[in-house]
Amino acid sequence: MGEEEESIEQAAATRRERLRALKAAQELLNAPEEQDKPEDADSTMEEDNPSMKFRNYVPHDKELQEGKLAPPVLPKFEDPVAVAPPPSEEKEDPFVNIAPKKPNWDLRRDVQKKLDKLERRTQKAIFKLMEEQEKANLLAEDEHVSED
Repeated sequence: MGEEEESIEQAAATRRERLRALKAAQELLNAPEEQDKPEDADSTMEEDNPSMKFRNYVPHDKELQEGKLAPPVLPKFEDPVAVAPPPSEEKEDPFVNIAPKKPNWDLRRDVQKKLDKLERRTQKAIFKLMEEQEKANLLAEDEHVSED
């Protein structure tokens, strides 16, 4: 067991060394960039030259109003639907085609009252059957409860 603990400790120590080396390399990479740019010059550049561009917003600050962009000019196009005049439609004589659109319209008209009556009777019969079924279910449940 002593050998396993030593190997774990050695692995942890090598890992710590690698992490330290990586951290030092990262600091070296970031350090030259910070040294090249002085902080004072960076802040004066931002104050002198605003890099904001406003397309739809008009700022109240006069310095920022210079960053306002002119609205884009849209190319004009002609609407193809509006340009073409609608084709002249010849009106069809309504008396030429006297036949009904549905050939059985008169049969439906005559039978509709009877169909409505039958529909009501059918709905009542279905409701009555459902009530009888519900009563039978309740009686069956009552019998099961009384048997237990």
